[in-house]
Order: sequence, then structure tokens, then C-alpha cells
Amino acid sequence: MTRERDSSGAASSETGSPCADGRAPASGSTTGSHLHSDANSNSGIAGPPWSLDVATIQAQLKVGPGGLSSAEAQLRLRTDGPNQLRSREATPAWRIVLSRFKSPIVGLLGLAAGVSYAFGEWLDGTAVASVLIVNAAIGFVVELRAQRSMEALRRLTVTQTRVHRDGQELAVPSAELVRGDVVVGEAGDVINADLRIIEASRLEVDESLLTGESVPVAKSASSVPPEATIDSRTSMLFSGTAITRGSMTAIVVGTGSGTELGRIGALVESAEGEVTPLELRLQRLGTRVIYITVLIAILPVVLGLLRGEPLLRLVKTGLALAVAAIPEGLPVVATIALARGMWQLSRRSVLVRRLSAVESLGSVNTIFTDKTGTLTENRMTVRELWLADRVVKLVDGTAVEDGRARLALEIGLLCNNATIDSEGTALGDPLEVALVRAAAGHGLSSEALEKERPRDHEIAFDAVRRRMATVHEQTADAEGRKGHAYWIAVKGAPESVLEASSSFESSDGPVPLTADSRAEWLERNTQLASTGARVLAVAYREADNSGDHAQQAIDHELILVALVALSDPPRTGVADAVSECQRAGIRVVMLTGDQAATARAIGLATGVIDDPEARVVEGRELGGESDADSSSTAEVAIFARVDPEQKLRLIAQHQARGAVVAMTGDGVNDAPALRKADIGVAMGQRGTEVAREASDVVLEDDSFASIVAAIRGGRIIFRNIRRFVFYLLSCNLSEVTLVCGALALGSKLPLLPIQILFLNLVTDVFPALALAFGQGDGSTMDRPPRPKTEAILTRRLWFAVGGYGLTLAASVLAAFLFAEHSLHYDDAGAVTVSFLTLGFAQLWHVYNLRSPHEPFFGSDLAQNRWLGGALLLCTGLLLVANLFAPLAHVLGLTSIGREGWLTVFGFSIVPCVVGDVVRAIRRR
Repeated sequence: MTRERDSSGAASSETGSPCADGRAPASGSTTGSHLHSDANSNSGIAGPPWSLDVATIQAQLKVGPGGLSSAEAQLRLRTDGPNQLRSREATPAWRIVLSRFKSPIVGLLGLAAGVSYAFGEWLDGTAVASVLIVNAAIGFVVELRAQRSMEALRRLTVTQTRVHRDGQELAVPSAELVRGDVVVGEAGDVINADLRIIEASRLEVDESLLTGESVPVAKSASSVPPEATIDSRTSMLFSGTAITRGSMTAIVVGTGSGTELGRIGALVESAEGEVTPLELRLQRLGTRVIYITVLIAILPVVLGLLRGEPLLRLVKTGLALAVAAIPEGLPVVATIALARGMWQLSRRSVLVRRLSAVESLGSVNTIFTDKTGTLTENRMTVRELWLADRVVKLVDGTAVEDGRARLALEIGLLCNNATIDSEGTALGDPLEVALVRAAAGHGLSSEALEKERPRDHEIAFDAVRRRMATVHEQTADAEGRKGHAYWIAVKGAPESVLEASSSFESSDGPVPLTADSRAEWLERNTQLASTGARVLAVAYREADNSGDHAQQAIDHELILVALVALSDPPRTGVADAVSECQRAGIRVVMLTGDQAATARAIGLATGVIDDPEARVVEGRELGGESDADSSSTAEVAIFARVDPEQKLRLIAQHQARGAVVAMTGDGVNDAPALRKADIGVAMGQRGTEVAREASDVVLEDDSFASIVAAIRGGRIIFRNIRRFVFYLLSCNLSEVTLVCGALALGSKLPLLPIQILFLNLVTDVFPALALAFGQGDGSTMDRPPRPKTEAILTRRLWFAVGGYGLTLAASVLAAFLFAEHSLHYDDAGAVTVSFLTLGFAQLWHVYNLRSPHEPFFGSDLAQNRWLGGALLLCTGLLLVANLFAPLAHVLGLTSIGREGWLTVFGFSIVPCVVGDVVRAIRRR
């Protein structure tokens, strides 16, 4: 259980007494009814823990009232090992090496090497095989680093659980839970070990992971028979399940592989790696290229045979075409681009949990965001108390003179689950922490108050009541008078508490609420909320009975004491982030459980709306409308007092209108909406484990600006992938076109197969890899979102691939013919000129990838240090290929002199010049 507690509490406590609602085996379960293993096999408990009473289990596990000691917990951790399931092992290096040779592209290259050997072309065959091995080695290194990076990303989030140790409540890593630990949890927490319930308060748990039963299961502390199947063990909480309602205290009876989940187990171990839609499209693209390659390679051979040309020449031609068409670097660069992009996002406090989210991030055009903690700082401070006839400004250290103000602070402190330790570290929901700090600043402590009024149990906050309560035993006064048996402290939404109140606390005691006085309290609430304050109402009442009577008692005859105004200012930079979204064509929609006036004030402060009269829709106005085509709320930017079901419906309506929705959430009830959204964004600090498990992205800092950073990162990653695909295909097309053009003119081959392989190794891998490291530019968020279904290469880009491929081929062919006919070079000299011209032309071609409005020196390509380094490296390799005699001999190159080099550089810049002309035309 990992999240900080919110303002919800728990309901009536059950502590081992017989349960009246013992649950029968789920009729819809297909799995649970067959599961009946002994969860205590390694727990040190004599008998099934679900059938034993709590006291027996505590005695057998030697657990005291304050939980285990830290020393005992460490001893048990060393004995039992960490609380971890056996996860899927990292892919061994030899499997990665093997996978590099399973690619169809590699198979085609292997076939080319085999054909060369079959015709006695040992040099060409060995060269093809060598390039094949080098390419596979580069791919291996890149993929190994990418996989290790992904594994490290998965280790970044450490799950924590709240336990009692040494008499204190602590948050410890879930991997350090041991048998006997006393765990506390509430709605939204995920169970991280097998637990026997000690106390339960309106507790319901989602056990669908184990039983297949989608309906939450009611739980209690009551024992069940030893033969109970897993779906009938209502006194147990199992690892991997999630609390959907209420709260509990429980004791750990099984960890790691000793849990039910550990025994069912193959879940994590057998999980297959995710293949994203983007990777599938790249795989399909590579397959299509192979089919086209085979056709291109075979057709000239068949036509040549019909014309009676020598078979060896035709085979060399087909081999050259096949090698030229294959984009060897395509699979490698896609992997590193995704992994690199995810690492960059993690440095911005954005953890991407699913690779497929990377692709969708760049398409988001609507963000549904929470208010508290996302647009605001979530650092609340109690600003003032509004009593019936006066306003009390709170100043720490100044005594509160009005008894009603002190009573309001006492209610806020008693109806509270937050704690602050001796060092000032807070554990709990920020709203509750603010109430604790306000009370402490005026000399109040929960320990002293609970001595006077010991807590009996809690009544949890829920979306219907919109209030929380704690029930306390009354102690006798100095004269021995006790009055009613129980005293109930209540806090919640002002309109909800006011509705359940029959009177308010005046300076002379409780006074009945009239229609006019109700209206006055509501007006005060609206006045406070319009300043952007978070407003809470506090009330109390007395009762004679606990249990069900107390739960009913908080629905009527409450005595309203005060309105509590809490300040929660907008986060620094949020207004700029909202403005950046709007500039990028992204709508920002606020969904909040707060009231409309508060939401409007924060919306104006953050730029979500700019009109003070803009429409704010409350949840009650949405009613039960489910028509996905409804346009009544299409342009609304703020929704207040919305519940989880309404969030789900709003997402569906916007998606039906073509929106790609990113949704933020933190509570257990947000999980369905997070799954429904195209991108579910969970809060890392205040979010529940359930919300995080349902999300695609986790924000470690809970900041709206990080959502914008994630979208910007998603756009950059997709643009980088699009760029290197464009670059690889246009370069390979230029080689195919060059060979076909020479055949059409009846000329000799301007490139040898081994030379094409060398160029592909140089120009396909290193510049393309460097493109994957692009950081984007200032215009990344100035463009509208791309459609989610948009292909990697649009029709316009395919035409551009063809145009640049033809331009590159024409310039190289012209250089080849110029060297042959004007410079009168022999075959080796002319081929050397065409080889170097194509090599340098492809390197300069990288700068054709900048957008029409980007100047050369101001583009992100010019600022990409990796790209600059790759071009320097490739330039050096081309020079070595020509000047280093042994390598030049293998490649069939020769010295070309000053005229030859001038020809190379003159013709190699032609495609760049043509690209600049095209961009100038497009700018106009």
C-alpha cells in the first residue's frame, strides 16, 4: 500500500467478531473455486491464517501491540528474503545476438553472400558476410543498451507500504515487508503481501487478478472455515489485489513466492515484451521493402537473360540492387529511439510505463486535468475560519480566543488521519496535513484530544456523501457527567455538510438553521471559493450508539461550526504550460471534485479560461446523459463536482468527436477513466497504486508542466523516428535508382555491391542513430497535434522520399558520366568518383530533413552534437576507404586526383542545393 492518505477515512470497525455477511464462493469465478492452497506453508503459523483468530496469529508470529521492532524485521528479512515475486529475467546477451540474425533483412543479405560464393566471387561474398557481422554487432550493442535502459526504468519506482514498527507508523519499501508486519491501508492501495485482517472498516477489495470476479469483495476480520476456497476467504487480503473502499489494519502472513500470487506465479515470469504499434508499422515497412527488393533484383536478371547477357554480370547487378534496397539500420534505430526518448522523459520526472504511450503522446489534443496538486501546488495552508458572525484569521503562535474557532480546529484534528513526526515530516493527505499544522500552531495535539475523546472508529469519505466522520467515546467531565456515549466529528464539502446540519454553533450555543441562515452560509462559501480557496465545512453531533447508528447520524442533525478556508496557490509555471498547450493546438479541460467558484478562480489564474463569465459545468448538470455525440459540453473548459462515472462519460464523448485524450488521475475511482483515456497519467506523489497500475505515464512531481513536457517529448520521439525512416529510405532509393538508371542507359554499373554495402553501413547506421538523439526545437509545440492514425510517412513524405532519391541518384550518375567522359577516367576511377559522391551526398542529405522554416544554423539538426560527430566519423571513414590502400583494394577504389575530388564535392552538394530551393518555394 503506497499512497498518502487522503481526507477519506474508514467506516465502522470490525475486529474479529463474527461477520454477518460472510461471502459465499463467487458464482462467476472460473478460477477461484479451484484454488485452495495453504497460504501458511512458510508463514510460521500453525493452521490456515484465515481460520485462526487474530490473537492466535499475533502470538504465533510474536507481534506486539506496536508491531515488530526494526531489528526483528531486519532479521526476518535476512531469513525469508525480500518480498518479491520472481520477475522475468533480463534477456541474456546470447539471445540478443541470435535475434540480430533472425531478421528477414539479415536473411536476404545472407542469401546475397551465398550467391556470391556460389559464383566464385569470394571477395564480394566475404565482404557481404563481414558487413553482415558488423551490422549485427552494432545492432547487438544498441539493443543491449536499450533493453538494459528499459530494465533500469522499470526499477525507478519503489513501491512503499505503511506499517507499524517500533510503535510508530512508517512507510517502508514493499520489498522489505516481512511476516508479522502490521500493515495499514485504505481505498486506492494495492496489497503487496498476503495479509490476515485485524481490523476492517467498510472494506471492499478487487480480487479479479486472482479469482476473475470483477465485483469488489466485502472483507472483515472474522475467521472462516479452514476449507474455504480463495474467493471465500473474507478475512484475508492477497498480494496483487486492490482496496476499492474503506480501510484496514492487517498482519503479514505471506511474502514473495509464499503468497497466493507467487504460487499462481507465471504471471510476471511469462510476460512477453510489449510490441508497440509503431514497431509493428516499422516491421511491416521492412517486410514490404524486402518484397520490393526481391522484385527489383529479379526483374533485371530475367530481362538480361532474355537479351542473352552474361549470367555473372546479371547476378552482380541483381545483387547490387538487392543490397542497395535493404534498409539495414531500420530495426536498430527504432529500438534506440524509443529507449533514448523514454530515458529523456524520465529525467523530466515522467515515467512511461507502456512503450505504446510514446507514440500516442504526440497525438494528444485534449488534456483532462485535475486541479489540486496538478494545477496547484498541493501545499495547503489553513488561511481563516468563517464562523457564524465573524472571520478568524489564523496566525501561528497566536492563541485562538473564540471557543468556536478552537472547536473547529479540534474537529479538523480529530477527523483526520495525517501525522507529523518529531522532525516535521508529514505523512498523509495535504489537506489533512494542513489541518494538523493549523491545530498544532495553536497549541492543540491529537494525542491530548484523543485522551479526552478516544477514537472508536472512522466513517469513510465517499463520493455520494462527500464527507468524512470519526466517532469518539465521550469521557466524563470533572463532575462525573458523561452525557451521550459518543461524539462525532465531521468534515466535508460545505454544501454536503450544510445539507446534513439542522443547526449551527453561535456565540450562545447551537441555533436552528433556517432557510435564510442556510442561504447566508452558502453565500459565505461562494464568496470564499471565488477567491480560489479550498473550502471545507466542519461540524459535530453526539450519539448514544456506535456502529450503524453513528453512520446514519452523520446524515442529519449535525451542528455546523465553521467554514475552513485553505489556500492552495497555482504552481509556478503552470500558466506558461497551459499557454504552450493552447499554442500547440491542445485543449486543457479541468475536471475537479471541488466547487465551481473555486475551480473558476484557479482556471482564471492558470489560463485554462480567460473569461470570468466562462461556463463552468457541475456534475449534477450532466445528469445521466450518455449520448457520445452530444455537443452541449464540447467547448466547456471546466467541470466541477464531477464523479468518476461522469469523467468516464466525458472522455468517451470527446473521443467520439475525434479527440485524443490524456487524463490525469490519482484515486482508485480514477482507474476506469485512466484506462479509457488514450493516455492515462497518474500522479506519482499523491496517486494511489491502483491509479498508477491503470496508467500509461506516471508523473513523479505531479505537475501539469510535466504533462506538457511528456507531450513535447512524445512529439520529438516520433519526429526523430520519422526523420531516420525518411533518411534511410531516401538514401536506399537513391542507390536503387542509380543502378537502375545506369542499366537503362546501357552504362556500366557505377557502384559495386561491396561498395553499396560499405556505404549502407556508414550512412544507414551512424547518421540515422544520431537522428534518434534529436532534442527538438522551439517550434515543436507550435504545430498542431498529428492525427493518431497518421502513418510514419505520409503521402507527401513518400513523394519527398522519391524526389530526394531521384535527385541523389541523378547527381551521382552525372558525376559518374562526367568522370568517365569528361575527365576520361577508367572504370575504377569513375566508380570511385560515383562511390565518394554518393557517400558525401548522403551525408549532406541529412540537412534536407529540417523543416521549411528552419534556418540551417538555427535548426535542431545543426545543434545535434551526436549528428555532428556522426558526420565527422563518416567523413573520416570515407577518406580512409579511399586513402588506405588495403581497404581501397577490397572496395575496388583508386586514387582520383584533384579533379576527381572537386567533382565529388561539386556534385555531392547538388541535392542540398535542390533541397534549399524546394524549402524556399514552400516558405512562399
